[in-house]
Amino acid sequence: MTRAVIQIRHEADEMAAITAMADQFFDAWESGNQQDPVAVLTFSSPAQLFTIISPKRWELIEQLQKIGPTSIRGLGRSLNRGIKRVHEDVSVLIDWGIIEKDDEGKVFVPYNEIEADFTLKAAA
Repeated sequence: MTRAVIQIRHEADEMAAITAMADQFFDAWESGNQQDPVAVLTFSSPAQLFTIISPKRWELIEQLQKIGPTSIRGLGRSLNRGIKRVHEDVSVLIDWGIIEKDDEGKVFVPYNEIEADFTLKAAA
């Protein structure tokens, strides 16, 4: 299974995130067990996350997972959206690694599962 984890981390959290990744690597190294591949997509704020993954783009991702690899035109038809806007959304999501293109130019989501992981804390 391939998985993507979407997270929001502020600069103060960067060292904790690096330490956690190092711990996971060390545990995998010590155990010798193969780990499932995980892509981590990190955003600096909720605003950045919601700029990149808007409700329309989330719907696009869900639809693409459901129908599998397709042309942008086919994806637009399945969403009842204009091709120009779908193309713009796909381009942004490709830049972020959420969508990929295959050798035939069809777009697809390379993850079986996408998990969103973020915590909202009260100000100290």
